[in-house]
Amino acid sequence: MIKLGIIGIGSMGCLFAARLNDRADVVMVGHWPEQLAALRQNGLTLLTPQGRSRHHVIRATDDLTTVGTVDAALILVKSHQTSRAAAQTSQILADDGIALTLQNGLGNGELLTAVLGSERVASGVTSEGANIVAPGWVQHAGTGHTHLAPSTKTQTSRSRLIQLAELFNDVGFPTSLIDNADTLLWGKLAVNAGINPLTALLQVPNGFLAENEGARRLMMQTAAEVALVAEMKGIPLPYPDAPQQALSVATETATNQSSMLQDILRGAPTEIEAICGAVVQNGRLLGIPTPLNQHLLTLVKRVEQGQNPHPLITPRSPFISIRHLLPDDS
Repeated sequence: MIKLGIIGIGSMGCLFAARLNDRADVVMVGHWPEQLAALRQNGLTLLTPQGRSRHHVIRATDDLTTVGTVDAALILVKSHQTSRAAAQTSQILADDGIALTLQNGLGNGELLTAVLGSERVASGVTSEGANIVAPGWVQHAGTGHTHLAPSTKTQTSRSRLIQLAELFNDVGFPTSLIDNADTLLWGKLAVNAGINPLTALLQVPNGFLAENEGARRLMMQTAAEVALVAEMKGIPLPYPDAPQQALSVATETATNQSSMLQDILRGAPTEIEAICGAVVQNGRLLGIPTPLNQHLLTLVKRVEQGQNPHPLITPRSPFISIRHLLPDDS
């Protein structure tokens, strides 16, 4: 049985731990006190998309000395925690092990590679979704495909990745291997940039962006900026139209709260730098203006700092006042 370390005890870490625990020796590593206490005392309750619940007893710790050596590590922390996750993983990952990032945004694989080496790192993209209901309770919010790609083509890393893909498929996460993750990473980035910041600023579920004319336009224009940067980098997206893809995802996940909204609601740092910030940085290197992504980056960072974003909205702003996008009864 493969020994699997899951770095991160938030919604996605809990989702994968719950499903994988029956087929692997799973240990979760994290530092959220309330979640750790709940997992240790009461275990984890996973609510399915169909409304059923299942209880799981999974080992969870903040003490790496108790973990031992793991064959594989799933990196499921927020992007601003990746450097710490890389350092933690280096202490527990076997020499022939593999660390797989399934995180949002860009740059996570590079941070892991700098610490672990390219032969022990793989990148993936998943469409699975989950929300924290309360400490120890996680809602599996939506299902989708997962794609995994090795950083190198060494036989050892590929064998480990094949093992993980088989494990994922066995527990009901449809998973495929691909040669290069860039196309899917940028494809997910365009959708995340369109949906996550706006839902976080407006504090609305994804579906509001599809229903409200002004919000829908901003979402689609923001996704289009990402698509242009990807095109100039020579990275084809996995769909023909980024704005329409963002709209489709917002519609299909209408009742979901984006991960960035969940972070804002609980006063936690967001992944805005790895999403809109990454778009702005890549655009700047290519000489491509990305005003919407820059503006959303600025606004979300102001909210993170406890400030009101509205003063930054002016008639010359790239988009209309956020106040005009709020529901009529607010």
